[in-house]
Amino acid sequence: MLAGLSPARRRLVLTVLALVVVAVLVTGATLLLGRPSGAAGREPVSQETPGPVLLVPGYGGSTGALRSLADRLAAEGRDTTLVDVPGDGTGDLTAAAATLAEAADAALARTGAESVDVVGYSAGGVVARLWAADGGAAVTRRVVTLGSPHHGTSLADLAGQLALEQCPEACRQLATGSPLLAGLNADDETPEGPAWISIWTTQDQTVTPPESARLEGALELPVQSVCADARVTHGELPRDPLVQAMVLEQLGAAPPAALGPEDCARLGG
Repeated sequence: MLAGLSPARRRLVLTVLALVVVAVLVTGATLLLGRPSGAAGREPVSQETPGPVLLVPGYGGSTGALRSLADRLAAEGRDTTLVDVPGDGTGDLTAAAATLAEAADAALARTGAESVDVVGYSAGGVVARLWAADGGAAVTRRVVTLGSPHHGTSLADLAGQLALEQCPEACRQLATGSPLLAGLNADDETPEGPAWISIWTTQDQTVTPPESARLEGALELPVQSVCADARVTHGELPRDPLVQAMVLEQLGAAPPAALGPEDCARLGG
């Protein structure tokens, strides 16, 4: 077709074609670069309808500590599941996260709900974060962590230094600066999708320092910021009536909200 054109007209046509190709390439690149991907493009999960609640135990895997909280949630009409983590709860926390994924799928299939709420106690909060980072955030309405060592605990550091043979995999993963925690905290500590709430006690002697339970991007609720005189240890967190009331408050239909001394008496503190 170009052969029948004069040299000048042929050069004009070729120039126009070249410009068109460049425009197409630039437009395509812009679309690709502007297209959200991963967590950055994830839509927030609807907060309007509370779904089933999954309770994830801490190091050691015992669900007994969470039984009274599960009963209180059930008394409020919430569908509750105590998640049995693999083995004795001292193994690889990523395996526990896979078990949480299975429990969530089962709860959604059983209830027909669109999302779940998750309460992770102690190491269970780290398990919940691992699951959320691996795609669970897309079906999670709210995540509440109770005294979770999001940035490690010096007890695990000490165990790893003095008695490594008595510090199994989960213990090593909960050490300050462990590869697992470093990877989990390297980017976004609270992936988009769910609302995040961290409840912890300043009197924690298991997660040390207690401030390790802080979670960037979460609603921070130290128990003593609500009731200054509250005496709550790490082991009492899931059983304490005040803490349970705080959990129920944050898992309700209303949006998560800060709590303060004015709420102490109302919550039973």
